[in-house]
Order: sequence, then structure tokens, then C-alpha cells
Amino acid sequence: MFYEVNRRKQDFKYGLITTSLNRFVAKLVIEIGIILFILYWLSLYKGVPFILIILTILVIFYTFITQKTTLGRSIYAFGGNERATKLSGINTNRIFFLVYVNMGILAALAGIIFSGRLNAAAPSAGSGLELDAIASCYIGGASASGGVGTIIGAIIGGLVMGILNNGMSIMGIGIDWQQAIKGMVLLVAVAFDIISRKKKG
Repeated sequence: MFYEVNRRKQDFKYGLITTSLNRFVAKLVIEIGIILFILYWLSLYKGVPFILIILTILVIFYTFITQKTTLGRSIYAFGGNERATKLSGINTNRIFFLVYVNMGILAALAGIIFSGRLNAAAPSAGSGLELDAIASCYIGGASASGGVGTIIGAIIGGLVMGILNNGMSIMGIGIDWQQAIKGMVLLVAVAFDIISRKKKG
């Protein structure tokens, strides 16, 4: 909510087109209502999951990094065109190193959480989840050419894949067909990205 209010102030300050005050307030009320409903629904069971708190902190932190810092803009530029980014004076080697270190930390955190959920630490744990992770990014708006995508979009893509996995498991679909269906979803997302890129170009 604070981010939305601050962004509206910035748009109003620079004379950019903004929505009406009534529509803006209605949007905030709906968003707050959805959040409160989810929290209430979770509290009826065993409270808010600790993982959800960690995820919320990570989303807020990385949204701020990617949208409000020079490092975030440099990462987007690096993903869009490495050579142009290097020629513009940005240390691409440093960006590359920081991104890989960051991904290592997040992978370690994900491994700890996944091991805690399984109550076991097996070398094969998490194998096969690469397709889900890649599909989540593409469904969330990331592009194969790089330089596009948001943290919230990736989270939404992950939710879509989670719902798809649970739905297919409840329906009793075999693991082979599940992989095939998820592969088709990924292909559709990539094809949509390529077509939209061509239209914009």
C-alpha cells in the first residue's frame, strides 16, 4: 500500500497520467481486503505459515532492489543486452558475480526449506523442479531475450504452476503426462513471448 501511494505521489508530482482518486482508493481497499481475507483464512487453520512470512520479506526486498536501486537497473540492462551494458560503463563482471552469488544464497535457502518440509535431506530432493521454476518465470512475464520480468510476476507464475501440479495430482494424472502438460504450458508461454516481441518490434 505504501508503495502504491508513493508511486501515485511521484506520478502526480511529474504530471503523469494517474487514475482518479476514487478508483485508486477502491483499488487499495480491494487489495487490503484480499490480504486480510487470506490471513483470516490461514488463521482458522494453524496461523500464518512461517514460509509465507519469509516469502513476503524476500518479495519486498527484491522488489525494492530491482525497481528502486541502480543495481537492479543494471541487472535488467545486463539481461537485455550485455554488450551495450558493458559499453555504457557498467561493470558487467561484477553484476554477473553478484547475481550468481545471490542465486546461490537463494538456492541454499530453498534447499533448507524444502528439506524441512520433507523432514529429510536427500541428494535427489528437488530434482525435476527445474521445469516448474523455468515455467513459473515465463508465465510470470520473463522473456527469453532477457531484461524483462518482475518479482511479483514470478510469484504469480509459481502459484499457477503450484495450482496446476495440485490439480493434476488430485485428478490422478500420471507423472509422465504431468511433465508433458507442464512442458506444453512452457512452450505456450515462450511462444506467446516471441509473438508479443515480434509485434512490439
